[in-house]
Amino acid sequence: MTLPRATYRLQLREGMTFAKAIERLGPIRDLGISHLYLSPIFTATTGSTHGYDVTDPTGIDPSLGGRAGFEALARAARDMGLGLIIDIVPNHTAFSFENPWLLDVLRFGEASRWARHFDIDWSAGRLVLPFLPEPFETMLEMGQVQAAESSLGPVLRAGSLEVPLAPGPLSNAELAQEPEALRALHARQAWRLTHWELERDGVTHRRFFNVTGLIGMRVEDREVFDDTHALTFDLVRAGLVQGIRVDHVDGLADPTEYLDRLRAAVGDTPLWIEKILMADEDLPRWPVEGTTGYESCAAITRVLTDRVGLAKLDALWRRETGEERDWPQVLAEAKAQVIRQDLAAELAQLKNLAMAAAGASGDIEAGEEAIREAVLALLVQVPRYRTYLETPDADRRAGDLRLMDAAAARAAETLVSPLALRFVTDAICDGDTEEAERLRVRFQQVTGALMAKSQEDTAFFRFTRCLAHCEVGGEPGDPVWSPAEFGEWLAGRTGRDLTLTSSHDTKRAEDARMRLVAMTHLPGALARIWEASKALPGTQAVPAATRWYIVQSLLALWEPGREGLGDRLARHLEKAMREAREVTNWTHPREEAEQRPEDWAYALARDWQSRLPDGAEEIFVRARDLSLAQVGIKVLMPGIPDFYQGAEGPLHHLTDPDNRLAVDWDHLGCPEPGGWAAQKDAFTRRLLALRAGHPDLFTAGAVRVEGGKEGWTLLREGPEGRVALSLAWAAPPGEAVTLLWSPREGVRAAE
Repeated sequence: MTLPRATYRLQLREGMTFAKAIERLGPIRDLGISHLYLSPIFTATTGSTHGYDVTDPTGIDPSLGGRAGFEALARAARDMGLGLIIDIVPNHTAFSFENPWLLDVLRFGEASRWARHFDIDWSAGRLVLPFLPEPFETMLEMGQVQAAESSLGPVLRAGSLEVPLAPGPLSNAELAQEPEALRALHARQAWRLTHWELERDGVTHRRFFNVTGLIGMRVEDREVFDDTHALTFDLVRAGLVQGIRVDHVDGLADPTEYLDRLRAAVGDTPLWIEKILMADEDLPRWPVEGTTGYESCAAITRVLTDRVGLAKLDALWRRETGEERDWPQVLAEAKAQVIRQDLAAELAQLKNLAMAAAGASGDIEAGEEAIREAVLALLVQVPRYRTYLETPDADRRAGDLRLMDAAAARAAETLVSPLALRFVTDAICDGDTEEAERLRVRFQQVTGALMAKSQEDTAFFRFTRCLAHCEVGGEPGDPVWSPAEFGEWLAGRTGRDLTLTSSHDTKRAEDARMRLVAMTHLPGALARIWEASKALPGTQAVPAATRWYIVQSLLALWEPGREGLGDRLARHLEKAMREAREVTNWTHPREEAEQRPEDWAYALARDWQSRLPDGAEEIFVRARDLSLAQVGIKVLMPGIPDFYQGAEGPLHHLTDPDNRLAVDWDHLGCPEPGGWAAQKDAFTRRLLALRAGHPDLFTAGAVRVEGGKEGWTLLREGPEGRVALSLAWAAPPGEAVTLLWSPREGVRAAE
């Protein structure tokens, strides 16, 4: 197996096609990269900005250049010595009328060849399509529902929707649009059109998190696995792909079985998985190289955070905002809210599965509400994205059983029915009926969705002490590591994981995050910035907690001379407030509650554009040193450094869609001399040149951390020599980070 030396993430779509990617290969290679890492290439919904809403996993998206375009990219990359890593999406496809397999299911129902490919609960009745702006009967009475013949057969039109009907000629009454005939026609279908609000708790398919527009695939079924992966395997066999990244592995029914099957199909092609490891969680013994690296990003942030300064920020934040909760409480509250609201459909499905398991066991008589309360309490208390109770690994299963017992003990404190809670826990952990097995599979799939929506998409926008730690894979409740603790963590690394500092999913880009880490080094500077912000008109009309979030966000994205900062800040704030779900949300936004904070954000951006507040430049200078330290640690630590597009230059984006802004390709690789962009570019190239020139040092060399509170050094040492990254925050700006390569006798002295 050949592992990458360094990878470069390229976001396809929105102007980036295979042909455009070919134009970037030279600069990417010259940076010191060995593999191009592509976002999904499969056919996705029209206008998709990311590609994870796949409509046809058997085809390469024509908008990117199709199969011919991909093969041209693969050949061009090979000619330049670059490999290709593709991102596959086994968990779901688009719940869209553009999905040809789904269209067939809509026409033929359970008789469709593809009916069992999708994770649909046919026992719950007709497939719910919650796409209507009004209830079906209302639209029917308004004359907005019509039957018609189309080139593909009969369809039912409801507003702008056009849904395929079961084959067969339409009757005269149906063609005459008689309401009773249309009502009966609708009732005969394998699907049921409903008002969009029914998606909250009435859908009959497994979703991706709470995204109704993405439907789960049953890849645990061998036929489904083969059909959905046929193109991927063809590309591997053809030598066009040299690595695979698997999206959202925790959403699958049995990740262990899936990865075993995938490994058998792709041979020694490197595999990485999107898997969020929490606290002291270890990766299961899966046949993969490792994760995509969110735990690495969190570890780097932790070791660069100043513990004393963070404590001072904490005191200021609590005094100014009145916040009294700790992180576990904020997360628990978010989980309880999300499972009742955003994932209400999943809770209802689990309750029904638990009731079926209870009926099959005959060991308990419990009402639906007692069972629902027990399921809910247990879900909230699971402290990880998921357990793996189906694993053949006895040690892992034993650990997960202990975790479930502890979760049940905490759930018992919420005064749920002890009998119901014990039954639900036992059924999930050890139940041997088919009904218990279905409950176990679904419960473990839902815990991951709940953790992601509660932590990443809710609590991270509520617990805003220092936003650097509110990051995918981050631990806001344990945000700081000493160098020694970081060294202990490094000792457990295999060197085969990817190491990212920015991705398409990170809440803040790498340099934006280091601005926030810099606040912990300079809490006094942040305090002065905060005090200055209070002088803005309208301050008293905006809650202090919201203003605290806005100030940090502007610090993170600020770039002198960059246009549109106010617009970007306001758009991000709208998302942040809706994600937090404390005063507004996505489904029922309160625009009047959003307007004043957004106006204040615009005012703050204008104020900074006229004159930066005292303390801002001080933080920016420290952040630049921290950014260099972050790059250095990423490249030197065990693992394969992964660079998000544009990361050789400054990245000050916030969460998506901000982090998918167009890259200024013309200035990458040739930044203006003497500036921060040139400094980061040069430092990155020097580090990657060391990896390229001395591969054994970075694959087999020893790694250790030396030093302590006042400064520390990350060392890599082997037969070729020694490279040392030294960090000394008491040094003058620009001198805090030093890199020293000391070759052994006879080895090249410089790169």
